[in-house]
Amino acid sequence: MDKQLLRRIPKVDDLLRRPALEALAAEAPASAVTEAVRRTLDALRENILSGAVTELPCEEALCAEIAEACRSARLPSLRSVINATGVVLHTNLGRAALSRRALRAAEDVSRGYSTLEYDLTTGGRGQRYAHVESLLCRLTGAESALVVNNNAAAVLLTLSALTAGGEVITSRGELVEIGGSFRMPDIMAACGAVLREVGATNKTRLSDYEAAIGENTRALLKVHTSNYRIVGFTESVSPAALAELGRARGIPVIEDLGSGCFVDLTPLGIQGEPTVQDSVRAGMDVLSFSGDKLLGGPQAGILLGRKRYIDLLKRHPLARAMRVDKLTLAALEATLQAYDDGTAFQELPVLSTLSRKPEELRQAAETLCSRLQAMGVSAEAVPTDSTIGGGAVPTQTLPSFAAAISPPDGADALEARLRQRPRPIIVRIAHGRCLLDLRTLFAEDLDEIVRAFEESGA
Repeated sequence: MDKQLLRRIPKVDDLLRRPALEALAAEAPASAVTEAVRRTLDALRENILSGAVTELPCEEALCAEIAEACRSARLPSLRSVINATGVVLHTNLGRAALSRRALRAAEDVSRGYSTLEYDLTTGGRGQRYAHVESLLCRLTGAESALVVNNNAAAVLLTLSALTAGGEVITSRGELVEIGGSFRMPDIMAACGAVLREVGATNKTRLSDYEAAIGENTRALLKVHTSNYRIVGFTESVSPAALAELGRARGIPVIEDLGSGCFVDLTPLGIQGEPTVQDSVRAGMDVLSFSGDKLLGGPQAGILLGRKRYIDLLKRHPLARAMRVDKLTLAALEATLQAYDDGTAFQELPVLSTLSRKPEELRQAAETLCSRLQAMGVSAEAVPTDSTIGGGAVPTQTLPSFAAAISPPDGADALEARLRQRPRPIIVRIAHGRCLLDLRTLFAEDLDEIVRAFEESGA
C-alpha cells in the first residue's frame, strides 16, 4: 500500500503548473515556491512511510498546504509577537517594549546620517557616549558614565580593566548565574582575576570582607541577587558599608545591580528593589545594570561611577568591542529623556504595564471574554498573577486578570495554533486552559486576538 501511495505522489513540475501555484509565483520568487513544493512532498513521503498518512490529500488541499508553507517560510524569523503570558520583562520575547519616543528617535537616526561621533560645536570628531552621558549623570548623580552592549559586557569590561591579575572579594551568597550558564566565577576567570569568596551562603558580614583584604586585592564586588532570593536566617553587607570599607582601604568597590531601576517601585507593590540612585549615594565606585529591564529602554549595559574609574574603562581595548550602535544610543537617550521630563510612568511601556490596577485589568478581561463568547468561544475572566520577569524581583508577583479559554480540542492545540500565526500570540497554559493575561496586552492587541479566534474557529 505504501508503494502505491508513493507512486501516486505528484511530480514537482506537475504541481508547479497548477493554477493555484502559478498564482503564488506572483507573490514569491519561483525558487521559494519550488522549495516549498519539495519540502511539502518530502514531508508527505515521510508520513506515508511512517504510517501517519494512509490516503493522499486532494490536489486542492495539497496546493493549499504548499502555499501556506511558502508564505510561512518567507516570514521574518525575528518578528513581532503578542505577549499574553503576563511576564512583563519576558527575556525570550525581547524584554522591555520601547516607548514611542524611543522608536521615533531610532528611526530618525537610521534614515540617513547622524551626529553619532560628530561634535557640532567644534566641527570635529565627537564621542558617541556624549549623547547619553550627561543625562545619565544628571539623573543619577554619578560623576561619569559609559554604555556597552549589555550588562554582562559591562561586568566583563569592569573586571578586566580594574582587577586583572589580582583578587576580587565577593560574598559567597552573591555568586550568581544569569541566563545561558553565565556565572560570576567564570567571568572573573575570563578577566584574569582570582575570586576570593567570603562568608557563608546565607550570611556575610563586613568583618568577612575586612579579614580577606590583602596585598593582591583589586576590588570588592557586590552583586544584587536580582534573579533569586535567599530568605530566612540571612545577613548581608549594605552597599554603603562596603563602600566605606573600600574608601578606608583604598580599594574600588564595584556593584552589579542587574535590573537597574530608576524609580521607587514600592507604590506599585514591588518591594525591595534598589534604585540606581541609591547605589550612587551609597558611594559605589563603579556600578552596572541593564538598559532593557526595569529601566525600560533598549538592550545595553550602563556603567556609572567615579570619573577616574570610568575613564579607565573607556580606554580599555574591550570597550570598543563592546560599544553600542546609533540605534541603541538614540533609543536610550529618548528613554532617559522621559525620566528627565517626569513622564516615565506615562511613556515607558514597562512602567505603565507594571502600574496597571487589578480592577482595570478585570474590566479589560471581561470585555475580551464577552467578545470571544459572542463567537461561541468558551472564555472566562479569571484572577491570576503576573510576574516581572527579566531576572527582576523573582519572589514577587502582581495581581492580574486573564481571559481563560477552554477550547474543545484542548489547550495544547490552541496554544500551537496561536503561536504559529504570522504574528504569533504567546499564551500560557494552566489547569488545561489557555490564559491570556491582560497585564501584558496592549489595547491594539485585543482586536487582533479576536480576529485570530475568528480565523481559527476556536
